[in-house]
This record gives sequence, C-alpha cells and structure tokens, in this order.
Amino acid sequence: MAQHKSSKKRIRQDAKKRLRNRYYKKSTRTAIRKLRTLSEKAEAETYLPKVISMIDRLAKRNSLHKNKAANLKSKLTKYVASM
Repeated sequence: MAQHKSSKKRIRQDAKKRLRNRYYKKSTRTAIRKLRTLSEKAEAETYLPKVISMIDRLAKRNSLHKNKAANLKSKLTKYVASM
C-alpha cells in the first residue's frame, strides 16, 4: 500500500480520472451506436458533427488512439454519406 502522502494523492487523482474517462468513453460509444441506428439521412447529418467532436475530444485526451479516432470518423462519415 502507498506510504507517501504524494502517492496517496496520486491514487485518489487516478481514481477520479478513471471514472471521468470511463464516462466519456461510454457516452461516445453510445452516441456512435445511436448514429448507426438512425435511418433518416438528414437526421444523421445533423448528429454526425456532435459524434465526431466527441471522438476528437477522446483522442486529444489520449483516451482513444489518434488512428482509431481517424478510422472511426472515416467509417461514420462514409456510412452517413451512403444513406
């Protein structure tokens, strides 16, 4: 177990960050699923920028690898364009 004051603080901070990261990742995954279930093109086109913004935010925070983010955005854009 941690003995130093600083290591105890680091553990507390990591726990908070972990919860926050889980929330943002889960929210983004849910938004992606919702986008893929939309049937109307106009509705999907208005929702796509919000999802892309969420993906970019995760990539910026290193919760998601930048290449995975790029692949996701590309696939989602192709999906909406092909509707």
